[in-house]
Amino acid sequence: MNVLVVNAGSSSLKLRVLGGDEEVLAETTLERWSGGDETGPLEDFLEEAPDVDAVGHRVVHGGPEFTEATVVDDDVRSGIEGLTGLAPLHQPRALAGIDAARRLLPGVPHVACFDTAFHTTMSAAVTTYAVPAAWRRKWDLRRYGFHGLSHAYASRRAAELAGTPGARVVNCHLGSGASLAAVANGRSVDTTMGFTPLAGLVMATRSGDVDPGLLLWLQRAGLGLDDLEDGLEHHAGLAGLSEVGGDLRDVRQAAGKGDEHALLALRVYVHRLRQGIAAMTASLGGLDLLVFTGGIGEHDAELRADTAAGLGFLGVDLDTRLNTEDPRDARISRDGSGVQVWVLEAREDVEIAAQTRALLR
Repeated sequence: MNVLVVNAGSSSLKLRVLGGDEEVLAETTLERWSGGDETGPLEDFLEEAPDVDAVGHRVVHGGPEFTEATVVDDDVRSGIEGLTGLAPLHQPRALAGIDAARRLLPGVPHVACFDTAFHTTMSAAVTTYAVPAAWRRKWDLRRYGFHGLSHAYASRRAAELAGTPGARVVNCHLGSGASLAAVANGRSVDTTMGFTPLAGLVMATRSGDVDPGLLLWLQRAGLGLDDLEDGLEHHAGLAGLSEVGGDLRDVRQAAGKGDEHALLALRVYVHRLRQGIAAMTASLGGLDLLVFTGGIGEHDAELRADTAAGLGFLGVDLDTRLNTEDPRDARISRDGSGVQVWVLEAREDVEIAAQTRALLR
């Protein structure tokens, strides 16, 4: 079964056709994709790609309704659209990809694969917010967690490579969006994102965790809701700290020139990352594998080294040579390290294709 994977991000569109053995038969990435009713890029890709038997779509938020991969029909599409307020950066792009692919490929099944679904195994102690019960009941407030497709693949792949089935894994998905997941025996135990993808770690332009009292104070000080949302989603995180933008490469370049804001941005980013890894380890009751994936996790050796330098108390001991040799699907910890550290290529497409095939079979 050839599966076309449509991975619509907040600003990009990744298209990849995978054969039955996960061989990449065709692929392209549009770094700047506005979504909307555009079918041109997808149409151009399909003209050159092999025939496909099914289409798998990445959808960030499944809410309480979608807890597993689901065949897309008009009702499912409407349900996904109804969750837009919970993931305003991502949900409209996923819908644009779904609509374009359904128009161009009406004769094959389309399957929505949800980032939130992987985290449905988290316990009530982890997912429940300590807010008034009436609020929780009325609006179904809870922690959902995100990047589940990446966390599912990376934690499973790391355990396979390390030869440690049932391992306790902390997976670090670090890109424009960033989150950690604590995974035990292949099941999500805890994660850093929450009701929306705005929570948790410092990200490129998203704030991560912020004192809710600070947000209330800002509103009382006169900051409107639209400005508050725009600031937290688009102008916070590394961009807000460094004042040079949200790309970590630009922040590093500025820091190398002695820019104090950029240097602070790096320190805050690493501090929150170390803190989160320790918290995830506590949720697992120990740590066997620490995994870095995503654009930053895969390519920034200095970040991995800085992060590991503060985690010796957990048994993390990085091998400097291995860490700097552009590793890919490779171990970068010393032979005697109490925790194995791995760098894995992010392969959400493999997870999406696998879920699509499993559902249709």
